[in-house]
Amino acid sequence: MKITNLQINRNVQTAKRVKKSSDRPLILADWIQNKNDLKTVQKLRYKIFKKEMGANIKGSLDKDTLDDYCEHLIIKDATNNQPIGTYRILTPYKAEEYGSLYTESEFNIGSLASIKNEMIELGRACIDKKYRTGGVIMMLWAEIAKFMVTNKFRYLIGCSSVSVKDGGYNAANLYYQLKSHKQFLELADVYPLHPLPVEKLCNGEKGAIPPLLNGYIRLGAKIIGKPAWDPEFQTADFLTLLDLENLPIKYKAHFLK
Repeated sequence: MKITNLQINRNVQTAKRVKKSSDRPLILADWIQNKNDLKTVQKLRYKIFKKEMGANIKGSLDKDTLDDYCEHLIIKDATNNQPIGTYRILTPYKAEEYGSLYTESEFNIGSLASIKNEMIELGRACIDKKYRTGGVIMMLWAEIAKFMVTNKFRYLIGCSSVSVKDGGYNAANLYYQLKSHKQFLELADVYPLHPLPVEKLCNGEKGAIPPLLNGYIRLGAKIIGKPAWDPEFQTADFLTLLDLENLPIKYKAHFLK
């Protein structure tokens, strides 16, 4: 799981990243280092994806073959050392070894393949319901930004998920809202393999945007085309692409200092 040519600085993450305020718990960021740590992350993902979101996951863990090719970022509550948030990161080297991006199981990425060598893929993002605050999300992104800068990656790609437990109406309405946004992008050769039928599902109501997707938009990410439908996880997945060089100035100051 460790990649010798990447600089992750696992031994100093905890000391540098503990946050505290009068009304929030201490939280810290770290990178998993062994199979036991990975199992802990998979348990957290199962709790959120299966029990909360209703994903069709067999067994008692959320795991797949791609896990062993990824680096896994974890956020913990420092008072009890319990995991509260996670992201997994697939580097270009490991994507080549695996044979594809996870994103390519849902989308034809077309011309985006030309930037694969400069791009990491984010996936399996989740945060415990009790800890879904801006501070936890910002810590996740700060660590990812540091990882990208240290290892000279410019882009990140991923699937931003919106629940379709309501039948997909919210995701369809959200798609039409995003279409008028300046950061929405249509590329003829980039499209979902199994698109959500947004035309049939849109009912004109205002779509509610999940915090993670909203955060990506605030960071300047592009939302590309129609969402894919993921029946296993009961989500509509929006293809999301972020260019680190196009971060808004205030976020550059925060993440890239």
